[in-house]
Amino acid sequence: MSLEFTVAVRTLCGFTARMGDLDLRFTPAPTALQGMAGHDEVRSRRGPHYQREVTLAGRFEALQVRGRADGYDPELQRIEEIKTHRGDIAKMPDNHRQLHWAQARVYAWLMCEQLKLDHMEVALAYLDIGTGHETLFTERRDSTWLKEHFDALCGRFLAWAEQESAHRLARDAALAALAFPHAEFRTGQRFLAESVYKAAVNGRCLLAQAPTGIGKTVGVLFPMLKAVPQRQLDKVFFLTARTPGRKLALDALALLNSGATHPPLRSLEMVARDKACEHPDKACHGDSCPLARGFYDRLPQARQRCAQIATWNREALREVALGTGICPYYLGQDLLRWADVVVGDYNHYFDLNAVLYSLTVNESWRVGVLVDEAHNMVSRTRQMYTGALSQRALARVRKDAPLMLKKPLDRLQRQWNALKRDQTAPYEVHESLPDRFVQALQALAADMAAVYADEPAHADAALQGLYFDVLYFLRLAELQGPHALCDLTLHGASAVSPADAVLCLRNVVPSPMLKDRWSAAQAVTLFSATLSPPGFLVDMLGLPADTAWVDVPSAFVPSQLDVRVARNISTRYPDRERSLPSLVRLMSQQFARAPGNYLAFFSSFDYMHMAANAMQAANPDVPLWLQSRGMSEADRDAFLGRFTLHSQGIGFAVLGGAFGEGIDLPGARLIGAFIATLGMPQVNPVNEQIRQRMQACVGHGYDYTYLFPGIQKVVQAAGRVIRTPQDLGVVFLMDDRFARPDVLALLPAWWQVR
Repeated sequence: MSLEFTVAVRTLCGFTARMGDLDLRFTPAPTALQGMAGHDEVRSRRGPHYQREVTLAGRFEALQVRGRADGYDPELQRIEEIKTHRGDIAKMPDNHRQLHWAQARVYAWLMCEQLKLDHMEVALAYLDIGTGHETLFTERRDSTWLKEHFDALCGRFLAWAEQESAHRLARDAALAALAFPHAEFRTGQRFLAESVYKAAVNGRCLLAQAPTGIGKTVGVLFPMLKAVPQRQLDKVFFLTARTPGRKLALDALALLNSGATHPPLRSLEMVARDKACEHPDKACHGDSCPLARGFYDRLPQARQRCAQIATWNREALREVALGTGICPYYLGQDLLRWADVVVGDYNHYFDLNAVLYSLTVNESWRVGVLVDEAHNMVSRTRQMYTGALSQRALARVRKDAPLMLKKPLDRLQRQWNALKRDQTAPYEVHESLPDRFVQALQALAADMAAVYADEPAHADAALQGLYFDVLYFLRLAELQGPHALCDLTLHGASAVSPADAVLCLRNVVPSPMLKDRWSAAQAVTLFSATLSPPGFLVDMLGLPADTAWVDVPSAFVPSQLDVRVARNISTRYPDRERSLPSLVRLMSQQFARAPGNYLAFFSSFDYMHMAANAMQAANPDVPLWLQSRGMSEADRDAFLGRFTLHSQGIGFAVLGGAFGEGIDLPGARLIGAFIATLGMPQVNPVNEQIRQRMQACVGHGYDYTYLFPGIQKVVQAAGRVIRTPQDLGVVFLMDDRFARPDVLALLPAWWQVR
């Protein structure tokens, strides 16, 4: 039996009719609401017989094409495609116009076929939403020409659709037969895999706390892929907090594919645009960048080359893209639609502009989502839904702003000053954003949009940055509720410079923003070594009420890790200097007893330097190396490079920083850790307001703000010590509060703390 395919007109043309240059010169696009209003405005100008949103359908061989034309005038025998825009229509990129013509011509053929007409007038109606001016382009086409155009597009799409259908069938058959890539499961790994599989096939969300060393990445990917055929999933998203997590996932996928002569599973690595760009000194359009010139003309060739390989990582995409003369980054963006597994960052699915979430909803994808190192999700998603504006940055932009922006910038400046006059302390929380401030922001955004509509290549980077910040801030303002704070902070007043006022919409509980993300997925697993207690994640992330929880048994035994609490040491802020001698004595004794490589973690750089200076003074022969603020990737590599199989010394670092998680120092490369902090956020006015708002929203204000996030960092840092079943090590928890029952209850169950 031959397969049947159905495609929307927009999708058909988007795949087959794009041509010419990639052109990403910034032009402010109308919002969805403005677009709908613009369509209604154009239709209202037509005659009484004008037909709106005409449903049409047609067939080419095994391909059914469906869509709704914006309008049809039976008296003029004219089909219309209506588009809204801002600014000079002549500056619209040519590839946009060609795509619009393709859509209109397809609708024209479908209408000819439906009404048995021998010709049709085809029209593009462009409405400038700023001025209300309408520009109309028309052409007259006979039905034979329109049918040939339709058949050509459908032929190209159908050939690809049949190829992709064959791939999907082969992929699902291969996944159904997929074998675990190792001879046997590690301790705890089978339990993890079974839990993920059961949750996936039952459409449940799962929180899996799984300790380091059991092979979590393969342990979650394998069962989720096994569930793909049964759940009829289109794609699996593997989302990470850090770049090393992406590499682990890609390596695991390569291992899973290694048994096939022709690997059936396509995996795509999403890379930030600035890291994939070949010409960072050039703009993204054909007049500037050679890889944007003719991009859409060569894209089909690049797609076809990629269809012959399985791993679309950064290096493979670059090779194919440069071999066909197109941009690697935007090739990767196109391939999102054809990948089976996408490996990316949290923000690709969870933030306001998340491309993976948008495609999932718009394309009606069935997806499975795996969230790696999920203990990071609360802090990361808070950042995604937090925005700030600086009055000082506004003033800097005003100096060189176009004349038409002076008035709205001055109006906004007056609203800033009004906010500052009412403030009696350096930091205050406002009940809500003042209406006049919002109105001033909206007016500025509208005028800035007009500037960019008239001059898309306007080169002032600071002005464009402010524009994006204002738009983002306004979007967050629309989402404001009890889950967020609106606060104003005054910084750095001096005799020559007034205080900078920073207005922040600060997310406290990400839950309301994330619920739609969870419901859009067919199966979700969040996994990490530190997800206790599960109620914290459920409340903060808005996970479904029936979210399952498993605590996977450790591959390690208590005798491998000696965990000791230093009950005579307090690292509370007032006690730090007084406790330094005890802290140094403990570290010195341990190093003398068992020389080797250690990591020492502290709550701040200042405290770290105090301890390092005291340790060096007491032990001048012990090698020490210190983390520094803003370390480059090369500096981080050099820091880790000091930990060798034959070296000895202590690396000093800040808890929660680059060396507190995501690093692997097995065996003698690391034999112990000193943790001189509970990792809790600093008590300050901002965190106290967060605690109060947390208490009001979900309860547990102190635990959710301070204790739980802090202990998660501690357990992550301690997890650097034992990496394989053969490792032995020691962890010193250097604060008397670690002996409290509520803190001990949050530590891994397999630890024997003494």
